Amino acid sequence: MGEKSTKRLLLVEDEDSLRTTLRMNFELEGYDVTTAVRGGEALERIRGARFDGIVLDVMLPDVDGFTICETIRLEGDRTPVLFLTARTTPADRVRGLRAGDDYLGKPFDLQELLLRVEKLVNRTEEGGVVAAPSRITFGGNMVDFSTYEIQGKRGLNKRLTQREMLLLRLLTERADEVVSREEILQKVWGYDVFPTTRTIDNFIVSFRKYFEANPHKPKHFRSIRGVGYTFHP
Repeated sequence: MGEKSTKRLLLVEDEDSLRTTLRMNFELEGYDVTTAVRGGEALERIRGARFDGIVLDVMLPDVDGFTICETIRLEGDRTPVLFLTARTTPADRVRGLRAGDDYLGKPFDLQELLLRVEKLVNRTEEGGVVAAPSRITFGGNMVDFSTYEIQGKRGLNKRLTQREMLLLRLLTERADEVVSREEILQKVWGYDVFPTTRTIDNFIVSFRKYFEANPHKPKHFRSIRGVGYTFHP
């Protein structure tokens, strides 16, 4: 148990009695437990500290657990996540397993949860957590997500803003998929910021200037009218 005592766990659960019970049991197992009740609070905790694992309820008062996990992955955070939720439809399970690392439906057996969390927090040591790529290339362009630097067409070398990089990562990680405006606004701008869709259009126009051989006939960054945007390598 000595090694386990160094593990830091974030527990995100809005039901008071369950949160209290789970915290007590995790602490008895030797974990250093931090809790959050709302999605926005969870994001602040994750961005402000390092955790070895996150136990994340899906149905939260503001931002749902799926979006929280997808947002931190977009930001390059690969902390292992276990979803703990009453939402157990096949579609929910697929989304959860794509975004996170494990998925346990409510009601659940406490011993099973403790064993799953033990395996979850040991993944980093065992090399089971795959880091997001820090650099990608496409069409003669290069993007370095760690330094925010790009090399684009016509000898362009430029450092992008954090928000530009978040949008760029979201689109490139979902290559050949249409990403809706609503999803972009929520994951790149946040749950409490409400820019207009014109703002996204302006970012896409900039990407075309940076990366397209002909910005007026884009190959990589395309708009799907009334739906969203798509990236093609």
